[in-house]
Amino acid sequence: MNTYLQNDPWCIIEEGFHANKQLESESIFSLGNGHIGQRANFEEHYSGETMLGSYIAGIYYPERAERGNWKNGYSDTNEKIINAPNWTGISIRLNDDRLDLAAWDVQDFKRVLNMREGFLERTFEAVSLKGHRILVTVKRFLSMAETEIGAISYSVKSINYEGRISFLPLIDGDVKNQHTNYNEQFWNVLQTKTQQDVSHLWAQTRRNDFHVCAALTYVLYKNNEQLNVNPTKIEKEKIAGFSVGADVRIGDTICLNKYVAIINSLNHPREELTERACSLALAAKKKGWNQLFEEHTAVWAEKWLQSDIIIEGDIAAQQAIRYNIFQLNQTYNGNDARLNISRKGFTGEKYAGATRWDTEAICIPFYLCTSAPKVSRNLLLYRYRHLPKAIQNAEKLGFKNGAALFPVATFNGEESHNEWEMTFEEIHRNGVIAYAIYNYIRYTGDESYLTEYGLPVLIGIARFWAQRVSISSEKKKFMILGVTGPNLYENNVNNNWYTNYMAVWCLKYAIESIDKVKQSNFRAFEDLSKNIQFTNDEIFQWKDIIENMYFPVNKELGIFLQQDGFLDKTLTPVTEIPESQLPINQHWTWDRILRSSLIKQADVVQGLYFFEEDFDSKTLRKNFEFYEPLTVHESSLSPCTHSIVASAVGDRQKAYELYLRTARLDLDDYNNEVKDGLHITSMAGTWLTIVQGFGGMRVKDEKLHLKPHIPEKWSAFAFNILFRGNQLSIRVEKNRIIIHNIKGEAIDLYINDKLVHILAESKEEVSN
Repeated sequence: MNTYLQNDPWCIIEEGFHANKQLESESIFSLGNGHIGQRANFEEHYSGETMLGSYIAGIYYPERAERGNWKNGYSDTNEKIINAPNWTGISIRLNDDRLDLAAWDVQDFKRVLNMREGFLERTFEAVSLKGHRILVTVKRFLSMAETEIGAISYSVKSINYEGRISFLPLIDGDVKNQHTNYNEQFWNVLQTKTQQDVSHLWAQTRRNDFHVCAALTYVLYKNNEQLNVNPTKIEKEKIAGFSVGADVRIGDTICLNKYVAIINSLNHPREELTERACSLALAAKKKGWNQLFEEHTAVWAEKWLQSDIIIEGDIAAQQAIRYNIFQLNQTYNGNDARLNISRKGFTGEKYAGATRWDTEAICIPFYLCTSAPKVSRNLLLYRYRHLPKAIQNAEKLGFKNGAALFPVATFNGEESHNEWEMTFEEIHRNGVIAYAIYNYIRYTGDESYLTEYGLPVLIGIARFWAQRVSISSEKKKFMILGVTGPNLYENNVNNNWYTNYMAVWCLKYAIESIDKVKQSNFRAFEDLSKNIQFTNDEIFQWKDIIENMYFPVNKELGIFLQQDGFLDKTLTPVTEIPESQLPINQHWTWDRILRSSLIKQADVVQGLYFFEEDFDSKTLRKNFEFYEPLTVHESSLSPCTHSIVASAVGDRQKAYELYLRTARLDLDDYNNEVKDGLHITSMAGTWLTIVQGFGGMRVKDEKLHLKPHIPEKWSAFAFNILFRGNQLSIRVEKNRIIIHNIKGEAIDLYINDKLVHILAESKEEVSN
C-alpha cells in the first residue's frame, strides 16, 4: 500500500521526491475538466520512468483488433482513448544544462493537489551536475470555466547561478500510446506554425479523421515585471513552440506563464480550427492568470457546494471522499450527450477509455444527487442515441426483430471488446441500462423521458431477453445459459441468479412502461409501435417468461445460488488464502481462479443492492453473510456495493471496513495497479457508501427516505443532495439528524420511517 502521501482534508500531498512512485503519482495527481484530461507528468524533461497522458474527451482511435472477425460477432477494431498532442511541455535550460529530475539532485520536493480550488502545484530545489542550484515552483490547472483552456505558471529562482535561464514552451505531436496492439502511430501532424506571439499544432487521427488543434502563447516575467522578448520560433515537423529566456543573477526569479487552447472537430469546423485555437489562446493570455484562475475556482466552489461530504473525526476518511468527489467532478460535466465516463477517466489507458456498464450502475446515482437532472439525462441519452448500433450488435449474434444488446465497451455504440466471455456472455449489462432509466425517473420524477426516449430502449432490451432465454424440456422453465455475471471469475455459467432476475425485472418494467405511455400519450405509443413493429403478442410472451423463469436457490441454506452448480465447488473463504497470494488475479492462473469458489464481486449481492425492496431482511442477511466471506473484492465496484448492503443488514463493522477499502482504493493502491490510472467509476460508489450506506438514503413511493447511522470513528458526517428541485443538506450526529432545506419548496421526507415536513429555507432536527 502507498504510505508516501500525507493525510489532509483538502489536499493530496507528496513530500520528498519518490522516483519509484512516479507512475503512481502521475495517476493520483491527475487533472481534468470534462473536456481535457492530463496525467501529472512533469512539464520539464524527465528521463526517468513516466507514462505520458494527455487526453481529449470524445477523441478515440479504432485500432485493429488482435482478434478480428474470425469469430462471428467479433469486431475488427478495438476503439481506444489516445494520447493526444502534449500541451504541458516546458523544457528548462541553464545555458546548456537541461533540467532533469532523474539526473539532477532534487531536494525539498513537494507536490500538492489542491482539491478545493482544482490545481496542481510542485516546489523543489534542484542542483545540476555543475552545481548550479535553483528553486522551482510550478502551478497548473485546467479551467473548469473555459474547458478548452489549460494554464501553467513555471517559476525558477536562482540560488547560486548566474547566467541565462531559457524556457521552451512546446506542443509535441510526436506521441504514442503506452499500450498498442501493433505499435501504431495514431496521429498525422498536418501543420505546425509559430508566429511572433502564438504557436499551434494541428493533428488528425489516421483512421477516423478526428482533428485536434492546440495553440500556445506565453508571458515571461523577471522579478514580477513582464519582459518584452524576441523569441526563437520552434517549428518542426511534429513540435511547435518558442524558446525564450533572460539572464539572471543570484536571487532573481524568472517566470513563464503558458496559456494553451485545445479544440477539436467534434465542436468546431475543421477549416476554422487553427484560427479559433490561436484566438482562444490569445484571449486567455489577455484575461491573464489571475482572472482565469478566479473563474475556474468559482466553478469549483459551486461544485463543492452541491457535492461535498464532511466527515468529522477521521482525516483519512475525509481526504478520501473528497478525492473521489473531486475526480468525478473533473472527469464529467454532463454538458455533452455525446460523451460518457470511462473506468479510468482521463488518468490512464487501461480498459481503453471506453464506456461500460459502470456508468449506469454506479455513476448515474452520484450525478442524480449532486448535479442538475440534465447531467444524468445526458448519460441516458448517450445510450438512446446508440440504440440503432445496439440493435446491429444483437443482429451480429443472431438476434432479430429489433432486439438490442448494448456493448460491453464502446465510444460510438459499436462493440469494441473482443473477449468471448464478456462480449457474448456478460449480458447483464443490458439490464443495468434499463435500470438506469427506472432510477432516473424514480429520482427526478421526469416521466417525459420515458415517452420521448426511454421506451424504445426498454422494448429493445426486453426483445433481447425474450430471445436469449431457452426452455428446459426437463424443468419446463425458462433458462438463460452460457453467461458471465458481474463476477468475472466464473465464465460460461448457466442460470446466473442475478442475470435471470435482471431479465425478469426488465420484462416487467418494459410492460409497466408501455402501460404508462399508453395512458399518458397514446398517440406517441401508436407511432412508436408502428415504427418498431411492436404488437401485444410480445407482451404475452414476456409474461410467460416472467411467470416461468427458473432461479437457482438452496432452500436448506436459504440463499440464492450464484448459478447452477455453485455449491459443487469447495467453499474456501478469503481468510484462508495467504496474504502473499492476494490479489489472486496477480498470483493465480486463470484456470485455478475459475475452479475456485472465490468471487471477484458477488452477483447475488449486486442484485440485492438493486432490488433490496423485493426481499425481506432475513433473506438479505442470509445471502450477504454467505457470499461476503467468499468475495476477494478484486473488482473496484465490489467493496462499495457490499458496504451498502452491509449497512442495510446491520453489519456496521463490515460496512465501514469496506468503505475504507473503496474510499482509499487509489490513494492507498490496494490492488497495486494505480500506476495504470485511477478507478474513476468506482469513486461514485464511494460516495454511495456514505449517502446510501451510512445515510440510508432511498427513494420509495415518490418520497425520500433516510435511515442514517454513524461509523464509530466519526463524530459526525454531512452530505448534500438535490432531489426534485430541492437542495438538501443532511447532517448526522451521534444523537441527532439535522436537515436543512436550502433551496426549493417545502418537502415531506421520512427519517427512520417517521414522516418529517420541512418548510422552504428552514431546518428540522430529529433524534437519531
